[in-house]
Formats: sequence, C-alpha cells, structure tokens
Amino acid sequence: MHHTPFTPHTFSNYRKAIALGDHDWQIAESGKISGLNVEIRRPNLLLDQHGRQFHHFCTTSYLGLDHHPALLEGAINALRDTGSLRVANSRNRCKLAILEHYESELSHLFDAVCLSSLSCSAASIGVLPLLASGVFTHNRPPVMVFDHLAHYSMSHLKASCADETQVLTCPHNDMDFLESVCQRHATVAYIADGAYSMGGVANLDGLLYLKDRYGLFLYVDDSHALSTVGLNGAGLVRPRMPALEDDCLIVASLANAFGASGGLVMVGNLRQKTLIQRYGGPSNCSQSLNCAAIGAGRASIELHRSAAFSAIQKQLQANIALFDSLISTEQHGSSMAIRLISCGQASKANRVAIELAESGFFTRAVFFPVVAQGKAAIKITLRADMQASLIRRFCEAVTELLRTHRCDPDD
Repeated sequence: MHHTPFTPHTFSNYRKAIALGDHDWQIAESGKISGLNVEIRRPNLLLDQHGRQFHHFCTTSYLGLDHHPALLEGAINALRDTGSLRVANSRNRCKLAILEHYESELSHLFDAVCLSSLSCSAASIGVLPLLASGVFTHNRPPVMVFDHLAHYSMSHLKASCADETQVLTCPHNDMDFLESVCQRHATVAYIADGAYSMGGVANLDGLLYLKDRYGLFLYVDDSHALSTVGLNGAGLVRPRMPALEDDCLIVASLANAFGASGGLVMVGNLRQKTLIQRYGGPSNCSQSLNCAAIGAGRASIELHRSAAFSAIQKQLQANIALFDSLISTEQHGSSMAIRLISCGQASKANRVAIELAESGFFTRAVFFPVVAQGKAAIKITLRADMQASLIRRFCEAVTELLRTHRCDPDD
C-alpha cells in the first residue's frame, strides 16, 4: 500500500492561516458582524446584544423550517413522551427506541439505509478514515481525491486519511484530473460537496460517468441541497442514483433546510452501517441525538411527505429568482439558495457587511481562509419565508453600498 509521504503542513498550516486571516476576523468582530448573541424576535428577525434588530440573510435554514410550528411541536412532544432528554451513554451500546424509529423513517424517506449523527461534521470525522482504510472497497484502500473546494468538515481529515492511504487534492470540478487518477489506480474515492457552501455544485454528470466507467467511489456532502430540491427533499445527489449502491456514501446536515438537528449518513447496505456503528468513532460512539432533535426530525419527515412541502420549495425558488433579477452574481440561475456578492478585498467585504448590519440586514463577510485571497465577498442566503418586499429592500441597500465603496482608493 502506498502512503502519502508525511511532512509538516502537507495538508494544513494553521499558523499561516491565522497570520493571514486573523486581522480580518478582528475587524469583523469589532465591527459587530461576528461574535453576536441574539434573541429571536420573530421568524428571521433577530435582536443582538448591542440592541440592533436585523433580518437574517446568512442563515442555512433555506426553507424556514426552524420556526415551523409542526417541528417545534414535534420536539416538545418527544421530550414529554420520552420523559428524558437522552440516554447518557454511547449509542452503539444502548440508544432510545425513538432513535431507531427515526432512522427507519429517514431510510424510507430517502430510499437508503440511514444513520444519524450529532452533526454532519461528526459523520465525516468517523466515516472518511474508514473509507480510506478500504473497508468499503473490498479491503483495497482507495486513492482518496479531495475536491479543492470540499468543505472544511471533510478536507481537514486529509491527514487522518493519509495514515491509511494516498491522498490527493483535485482542482475544483476537474474531471480530466480525476479521470487521469482513475486510469492510473484501480480503486479511487472522490470526496466533494453536492452543493458548495460558497456557491456552485458538483459536476454530477461527469462523476456518474467516471463511476460507471472506472468504478469511482463517491463520498458527497449534500448538506446545502437536502430538502431544498428534489422529490420529498431528496437533494441534488440522491435523485441521480437509481439505487444507492455500495460505491457511494452521501452525508448531509439535518440542521439546514431539513429544519431539525444533527447529521445524516446514507449508505448502500446494512454492512456499511454496522461498520460505521462499531468503528466510526465520533460519528457513532459519542452521545446520540437528543429527544428534541429526534422529535423535530420526525415532524420534518411528515412535512416532507405532505402536499404543502413542494409549495415551500417553490417559494424558495421564486425568492432566488427575484434576487437574481436584482443583483448579478456568479451563482445566477442556480437553484441553490447561496449567493456570493464579490468584493475583492476583505476590508471592503467587512465594511459592506458592517453597514448592512447597521441598516438591519445581517450578512456574512467571507475572506481567507474561507475563500482565496483577493476573492472576499458578502455571502447571503435566501429563504422560502422571506417576503418579496424584504428581498427588494435588501438588494437596494447592497447596490447602494457597493456603488459607494467601489470608489474607495484602497480597493
């Protein structure tokens, strides 16, 4: 087995990242767009410790289900019916019966064998090293190819995976690079997002071609697409698989558009689930989801199966289209709710975000190491429960601020 030669900073360099990015984080915090403690005044309207009220334009609750009465009631009822918040031990030894029911219902909803975890990040921490070891690929450790823009929850595990097998980084969505790796190695696994947190989506056509031709194993995080698109909220990736086979694992957050809490792993068979349960470390050996999270999730499943759910999805798409008609971004026309308004320098992104917060709109200035140097932006997300008038007011405020700051000499 070939191991990636390990030297310091092969896969990360925290001291350098902090040296380059911490100044901008300090500006964000002093400008009151980071480190906020908020109270919820009404859906999507927050009050912070500085006495400011603002609309939340960087939430990941794309469908607005975090405030849905059915999910809140589901959480409360589960607590009352169970009489305890949780069973306080490792879930692979003993877990609440309602968690077994919940995972069975998730399996039926997404037509896959499903396993829950405390978070999507916890799922990846446990599953990716197992994948690297070869236990999901007939005991042949695959060459692990991480997309350059793969979410931090996956990419920070490169060093751990490199202890099991060779690890490579692929230029974003570069199918030629990936095919060349498949041609040189018999077993290859690709780690990527279905929809990326900074905009854009995976090249699923290309990936499915490589999967069919070379047996490429896919590990895809579909956190930003689950619930927002697809029949019954199946997301971007699951609908493209007629059956979830042994050569594809899908992870996703149940705390984004799904509206509950925790993480989800979709696997191809019970053997894979058993391996994760026994050897997946943080994905399964730590505390399991509490009753409130399970109750909210079960209520969300019922909502996903209802006639009203597609109407919520359609309203999100209407709001996305409205935004695209008012502000142009690289993500224009995407069905995903994420948009990046380019600012170039971090200083400009922070200034715009600070002024937007003072005007009643909470956004997120993103800069290195979240994005490349010189590619700072204002990240905003749309929600199904936003009123058209609010989106129009926000776009007017952003347009005016960008016009003002575009003339600054240091930009």
